[in-house]
Amino acid sequence: MTTAEKYQALLDRLEGLGSVLVAYSGGVDSTLLAFAAHAVLGERTRAVLATSDTYPDREAVLARELGQHLGLSVLEVETSELADPRFSANNPDRCYHCKTELFGLLQKVANVEGLAYVADGSNADDLSDHRPGRRAAREHEVVSPLADVGLTKAEIRELAKELTLPNWDKPSMACLASRFPYGEPITDEGIARVAAAENAVRELGLAQFRVRAHGPVARIEVAPNELPAAWASRDVIAAAVRGAGFAYAALDLEGYRTGSMNETLTAGDRETLTN
Repeated sequence: MTTAEKYQALLDRLEGLGSVLVAYSGGVDSTLLAFAAHAVLGERTRAVLATSDTYPDREAVLARELGQHLGLSVLEVETSELADPRFSANNPDRCYHCKTELFGLLQKVANVEGLAYVADGSNADDLSDHRPGRRAAREHEVVSPLADVGLTKAEIRELAKELTLPNWDKPSMACLASRFPYGEPITDEGIARVAAAENAVRELGLAQFRVRAHGPVARIEVAPNELPAAWASRDVIAAAVRGAGFAYAALDLEGYRTGSMNETLTAGDRETLTN
């Protein structure tokens, strides 16, 4: 199917659901999903923004502003995954426990609002990565309309641009817990340090990057096209990261890529955690 045909299939899929709660984060995937759901379902849909310590404050502000701009009906809930020792222990199944709490809460909201389904913004590309949260989605019968119709990340950005969604080129964002190697406990202090470091680096002009925390070392992944600029500003970036509380700053030569902390997992780990 063409991208346009996939979008029509998305609209048909959403209309067939009858009513739906969309797990909304302000990222391009969930925004397109919420926008499409609003277009075909009107008052029979709600976009729900879940905030927590692992979700950057800046992202929450932008998500609220974007929802208002697009005329979405946005509700807010708060999760507390750091209070769950199974999550804060940061084992490879960390995301499963986070999503279990989130989807359970969203299902309760959907029931109160009289909405038949909970939908997330997983796309076709997400199905090939290590994502224990997919197991939680299945257990809570969460639907993934973007993935169902085969929309990839690139196609979603293409559609978002054509539909003039303001965040069509917004850099990918993941929760701050993804910045820590598996096995390193996640703490409030660690989350705050990473958030401060990323805010400082962002102020220097970089767009797509991650600050991965390895004890006192901040390993900075930068999009390949931004690596020359990052190298030229290495002294300033290092000072900013040290100011956030890290002792050392390292620039990752492979550059930014999603799920880099999963690179240490074996094939057996991935199969066990996903199924």
